[in-house]
Amino acid sequence: MVFALVTGTTGVAGSASAAPVGPSGNGSGAAGYFTPGNDRKVTLTDGADRRPGGKNPADQRATMDAAGSSQYIVELAEAPLTSYAGGVSGLARTRPESGNRLDAMSATSRAYRGHLDAQRAAVAAAAGVKVSAAYTTAFNGFSAKLTAEQVTTLRADKRVRAVTASRALGTPTPPPAAPPTAPPAGAPAATPPTAPDQAPAGGPGKPVKPGPGTGAGMVIGVLDTGIWPESASFAKKMPAPATWHGTCQTGVGFAAEHCNGKIVGARYFADSWLAGGGSVPEGEMLSPRDMSGHGTHTASTAAGLPIPNVEIDGRRFGPVSGVAPDAQIAVYKVLWGGMGFDADIIAGIDAAVADGVQVLNFSIGSDLGDWEANTPIGIAFLNATLAGVFVAASAGNTGIVSGAISNAAPWVTTVGAAVTNLDEATVKLGDGTKLVGGSLDALPGGDSRPMVFGEQAGSPDLGAVYCEPGSLDPAKIKGKVVACALSNMFNSAAEIKAKGGAAMVVFDPVGNYRINSIFNFPVVYLPTEKQAGTLFNYLMRHPTDAKVSLRTGGDGSSVPGVPSVADFSSTGPDKVTLGVFKPDLVAPGSDIIAAVSPAGNFGRQYDAYSGTSMASPYVAGAAAVLRAAHPNWSPGAVASALRTTATDTVGTSSPLEQGSGFINLAGATDPGLVIEPTAAELTAFSETVAPDGKELNLPAISLREYDGTRPVTLTRTLTNVGKARETYRSSVSGLDGMKVTVTPASVTLEPGRSAKVTITLRRGSAPWDRYVTGSIGWRGKAHSARIPVAARPWGIAPRPYADDGEEYARMTSGASGSIQPGFTGPLAGRSTGYTPVQRTSYSMPAGVYGGVFDPGATGVKKVDFTVPANTAGIIVETSTDDPNTNLDLYLYKDDKLIYSSDRYWTSAEQAYKFLPEPGRYTAYVFAQYPGGPVVDFQLSHAIIGRNAKYSAATLTLPSTAERGATQGFTLKPKKPLPEGDFWAYTELSTNGTVIPGNLVNTQQSSWE
Repeated sequence: MVFALVTGTTGVAGSASAAPVGPSGNGSGAAGYFTPGNDRKVTLTDGADRRPGGKNPADQRATMDAAGSSQYIVELAEAPLTSYAGGVSGLARTRPESGNRLDAMSATSRAYRGHLDAQRAAVAAAAGVKVSAAYTTAFNGFSAKLTAEQVTTLRADKRVRAVTASRALGTPTPPPAAPPTAPPAGAPAATPPTAPDQAPAGGPGKPVKPGPGTGAGMVIGVLDTGIWPESASFAKKMPAPATWHGTCQTGVGFAAEHCNGKIVGARYFADSWLAGGGSVPEGEMLSPRDMSGHGTHTASTAAGLPIPNVEIDGRRFGPVSGVAPDAQIAVYKVLWGGMGFDADIIAGIDAAVADGVQVLNFSIGSDLGDWEANTPIGIAFLNATLAGVFVAASAGNTGIVSGAISNAAPWVTTVGAAVTNLDEATVKLGDGTKLVGGSLDALPGGDSRPMVFGEQAGSPDLGAVYCEPGSLDPAKIKGKVVACALSNMFNSAAEIKAKGGAAMVVFDPVGNYRINSIFNFPVVYLPTEKQAGTLFNYLMRHPTDAKVSLRTGGDGSSVPGVPSVADFSSTGPDKVTLGVFKPDLVAPGSDIIAAVSPAGNFGRQYDAYSGTSMASPYVAGAAAVLRAAHPNWSPGAVASALRTTATDTVGTSSPLEQGSGFINLAGATDPGLVIEPTAAELTAFSETVAPDGKELNLPAISLREYDGTRPVTLTRTLTNVGKARETYRSSVSGLDGMKVTVTPASVTLEPGRSAKVTITLRRGSAPWDRYVTGSIGWRGKAHSARIPVAARPWGIAPRPYADDGEEYARMTSGASGSIQPGFTGPLAGRSTGYTPVQRTSYSMPAGVYGGVFDPGATGVKKVDFTVPANTAGIIVETSTDDPNTNLDLYLYKDDKLIYSSDRYWTSAEQAYKFLPEPGRYTAYVFAQYPGGPVVDFQLSHAIIGRNAKYSAATLTLPSTAERGATQGFTLKPKKPLPEGDFWAYTELSTNGTVIPGNLVNTQQSSWE
C-alpha cells in the first residue's frame, strides 16, 4: 500500500452520498500526494538525517558500492599473528595460549610479521598489484584496487586463500545530522599533514590497576565514526595501561593532546574510501574526530565518565555514565559520513588487536543483514577473539522489515536492543479517544487545543501532508497543534515552530518503529498503523473543529513493559548459518542519552539515540567490567557469563527475539558455570563452506532445519568458574511438544573442573516447519545457568527465517505443485478433496480517497468468520470490477492483526492462515482508493477442514522422499468441478509420522 492523503474543501466523505475527494476535489481517481516510489516511511537503517535540511545518504551508499566494485580484500593462506601456531622454519608460535592475550610487539611477533610482509610483497608483485592497506595481526592479507585479470591471477595463487570484493557497510542508526561544511566551534583548526603525526597515547604514570566494578585497566576499542574529544564524558587524564601499544594519530581538527588517557589512542582508516571515492564526504574531517555523533555516543555508552546531570537544550535529563566508567577508550574511525568499506574496517580491527585492546565494539552492519558466513570481517573478528579480545556487535534494526541479523558469527556477541525507558506521551482527541505514543520533549499539558492536519493548513504540492519546510501557512497553524505524516521529523518540527504552531503530532500510515528524539519543541510520535488510522479519520470527521491535548506520560500500552525487545531490533535465528543462535542477548538500546558530536547534533553535547548500535556498547562496557574482575577469563567465558545469566524480557520469552534475554551484569559477575567453544571448534567452523554450528559448545541450541523424524543428539561442556564445589541439576522449560533428555541429569563440579552433558531432542508432537522455543537450565545451590533453545523441524519447507505467517511454500496454485522434504524415507499422502470458495458481493459507502485504514471508519467493511478446531487453513480474497478502486484487506483474530494484504493499486488481495487457531476471525476490506461514492466488491473465503471430505481428488506423489530434493505432486479432481475457485488440503506421512502438506487452489472456467 502506498499512502495518499487528499482532502478538499469538504474534507470528509462520511455518507453514501458524499463523493470521495480527489486532488481536485472531484473524485476523479487521480493520483494522490503519495505515488509509487515516493513512500516516506522512515526507518533506522535508511540513513535519514535528524537535522532540518539533512541529506539522506542512500545515494552515497549507491555511489560507494559502484566505486568500490574494483576494491578487493585479499586473504593470504598463512595465519596472522593471532592464530599462527608455528610451522615456519625459524619462526616460533605467536598465537597466545588460551586465557592469554597476544603480545603484538614481542620479538617473536615482529619476526613473524616480517615474514608475512615478505610473503605479501611477493604475492602482490607476482600479480602486479599495488597494495592499498596491509593486514598482519588479526587478518593476513591486503586490500587493493584490482582488475579482473589480477583477480583471476590471485585466485589461482596457492599462497592466496580468498579474494573478495570490498563492500560498503554503515551504522545501523541514521547519522544524527548532516555534517557541517566547515569545522565546528570548539574543533581545533588544523591543516592535513603530509604524513599524520604519531604520538604516544596516555602520557607518563603508573599503569591503571584493574578494578572489579568499573572496568579500570581495560581498553575498549570502538570501530565507528570517530570521537569528539572535548566531551565531558572523556575529560580525565589517565595513564596508559602497561600493555598498551597504540598511538594517537593526528589530523584535521585532532591533536596529540586529545589523547588524554581516557582516550588512550585514536586512529583513522580511509585508504579504501579514498581509493574508491577520491575524498571524504563534505563536512567530514580526515582525522579521528567524529562529525556525526554516532561514534561518540557508542564510546561514551561503553566507557563514558559519570556525569551528574546532563542538560540538553536547557532541560535536565539526570545522570549518565558509561557501563565501564574507568575503562579507557581507543578510537578507530572507519566510517565517513556513516559509511565505510570493509577493507578499512579490517584495517581498524587489525590495528586494534595489535594496539592491545581487551574489548572491541562494532556498531556497524548491513541494511540487509549478513549475506554469507565467514566474511573477511568475520574472520578478522575470529582472529581477534583467538587473541583474547571480546567482540560485541549490533544485531541490526530490521525487526519490522525482515529481521535479518548482522554480525552473526558465533564468536561475536551479537546484541539486540531493549526498551528500558517508557518515555510515553498521551494524545487525547476531542472525542475522548486516547492514543499513547512517545516523546522526549516537554509537552504543554492542560486543556485541549485546536488541532489541524498539515495537508489542510498549507500547500499539498509542497508536501504539507508531511509538514515539509515551506509547505505550511502561518495563519492556519498559529497556536495550533499540527498533525503530520511521518517524513523527516526534524524538518517538520522546525517548519511548525518557525510558523508559530504550538506542537506537532506525527503519525505513520504504514507503521514504523517506536523511537524518540529530542526536538526542543513539543512533539509526540504515534508509530503504529492503527494509531495513524484513528488519528487520520478523526481529523477527517473534524476538518475545522478538531481538538487535542498533549501530556507527558501514558498508561504503559506503547510497549509490553520494561525491559522489552524493541520493535526495530533484528530477530533470529541467523539467516545464513545453520545451528547458530542470534541475537545472543538484548541490552538497553532505545532512547539512550549519551555524549555526541555537537557538529552533527545542533550544537548539543548530549543527545538521545535509538538502535542496536546503542545496545552493543552497553555489552562492550559490561565485558570490560567482567574482564577487569576476571582477567583470566577468555572472550568465550565472558560471553557465556553474560548469556547464561540473562533474564526474560517483558512480553516475550522467545529466544528468536530476545536471544538469551536481557543483560544482567550483576549476575554475570558470578555465573557459576560457563559454556564456551574451543579455538579449534571455531577455527573449523570458519574453514567450512557451509558450516553448521549446532555442535559448537555455545550457550544456546539452534536447530533451524533438523530432521524431525529422527532424534538430535548434542553435547555441551559445563565448566565451574565458581569458588566452591557445586552440584547442578538440569531442567527443561518451554519446548512444547518436544521430548528433551539431559544426561547426566545432574553434575557435581569442583572449581575449575568441567563435565560433558549429552542433550537429546525429539520432535514429539511439536508442529512441523514452525519454531518451538524454550530453554535448558542447570540450577545449583548458589548459582543457576540457562541456555535458550529454538527448534524448527523441516517438514516440506526449508525456511531461513522466523515464523511470520508467510507460509509461501504451502500455498500451491494449480493442480500441480512441489515440496522440498526435510527427511528421507517412504512417502505417502492423502487429501481432503476440493471445496468451493464462498463468494459474496458487498456494497459500502466510500471513505476518504487515499485515506488510512481504521476498522471503524467509513469505507471499511467488516466480515466475521468462525474457524472451527482442526482447520487446515483459512483463505480470504477480495476483488472488484471497478478499475478505479483499490482495495486493501486485513485479517484479524479477535483484536489482533494476523495478516495484511495491501499491495498498491490492485484489488486482488489475499490473506490466509495455515493451521489457524480456532475462534473468531474478522476480515476488514478497506477501499483506500474508492472509484466513486459507493464501492461494490466481492469477498471470497474458504475454510478448509483438516479431516474434511470434499469433492474427491487424486493425489499423486513420489514413493520416496529425499531430504532437500524438490519433488513434484499433482492433485487432480476425480470428476469435473463446476465453474469457480476451489481449495484443498494435502497431508503427507512417512513411516507413520504425519506431516502437514499444502493448501492447493484450482480454478474451473466455463470454457474448460
